[in-house]
Amino acid sequence: MLGNFIYSNPTKLYFGDDSLKYLADELKKYGKKVLLTYGGGSIKKNGIYDDVIKILNDCGKDVYEVPGVMSNPTVEKLYEGCKVAKENDVDLILAVGGGSVIDYAKGVSVSAHCESDPWEKYYLKMEEPNNKIIPVGTVLTMVGTGSEMNGGSVITNHEQKLKIGHVFGDDVMPKFSVLNPKYTLTVPKYQMTAGLFDIMSHIMEQYFSNTDDNTSDYIAEGLMRSLIHSSRIAVKDPQDYEARSNIMWTATWALNTLIAMGKSTDWEVHMIGQAIGAYTDATHGMTLSAVSLPYYRYIMKNGLEKFKRFAINVWNVDPKGKTDEETASSGLDELEKWMNDIGVVMNITDLGVKDNMLDGIADATFLLDGGYKTLTKKEVIEILKNSKKG
Repeated sequence: MLGNFIYSNPTKLYFGDDSLKYLADELKKYGKKVLLTYGGGSIKKNGIYDDVIKILNDCGKDVYEVPGVMSNPTVEKLYEGCKVAKENDVDLILAVGGGSVIDYAKGVSVSAHCESDPWEKYYLKMEEPNNKIIPVGTVLTMVGTGSEMNGGSVITNHEQKLKIGHVFGDDVMPKFSVLNPKYTLTVPKYQMTAGLFDIMSHIMEQYFSNTDDNTSDYIAEGLMRSLIHSSRIAVKDPQDYEARSNIMWTATWALNTLIAMGKSTDWEVHMIGQAIGAYTDATHGMTLSAVSLPYYRYIMKNGLEKFKRFAINVWNVDPKGKTDEETASSGLDELEKWMNDIGVVMNITDLGVKDNMLDGIADATFLLDGGYKTLTKKEVIEILKNSKKG
């Protein structure tokens, strides 16, 4: 393990089917005014909203709500939340929902008191906050992003055809997160499977980089094996609590910065996927699944030893009688079989991508150098073409 790093994660987690009871203890640490953010209303149908509101009322909080946070939070929605948070001088933002709602809450937390345009400051210029930051707490209802234990916030600007993530530091990470696996049992299957691949993609983005013997990679392999095992159970029986709890825990550790320690990371699949999302508003996890295999097959020779290791240690591919390239390729074949088994989208055509979008998507794709190959725009277009149906 050759890298130098500082590791810190200030988020306190409450995990399990009785975890919501600790919300009251956390609320006591903050002022009277709470901004409650959530999505399209599913938490009102399944009773989570009523449970949270009761706790807020019992704690004597003044509650201001910003409902309707969409799956790809927009810059317009960000401005709306900032207005409510600033005008009411809220003391805490409580996000109840999945990764998009939590990403949104973190975006509002740094933007509400920002004196300049937060889209330009944080997402275009990638500057860091130098203003008051409103603390964030979360009640997680859908897994995949790991947003409950990291500083990431992804916002979409449809007018500019851009979907950009900014990973903020410790001050923006949730102060606490409530993780009850039972809250994930009512998530529609399409969203569940999208979340499953989002988790896998997060791990692979960090795994496929560097060549040294790195402890982080061994942890990543264990997380992938756990996810593969539990995902097969959850797809057959979405009500299996043990499988769903393991998936929830894996999702958190997949992107709380732990397995990135001591190494560079890739993230090019996410850059392509986010550019697709800016054009189609497609579900995030499915944008990743649609381009992952074409991308990894394109760069495999550049990171052959790691792809071989992936095949052997994650998928139990027997290398006997195979060349290194054949072994590595077999690992990606196993990944493809698993993706088909859990039912994710396998091509960008099914996401609504048209031929006339490819050039714009490539232009909107940030080209990173942390993985085994730095792409050109021409290569992004080639990968996109390989990601089309047929």
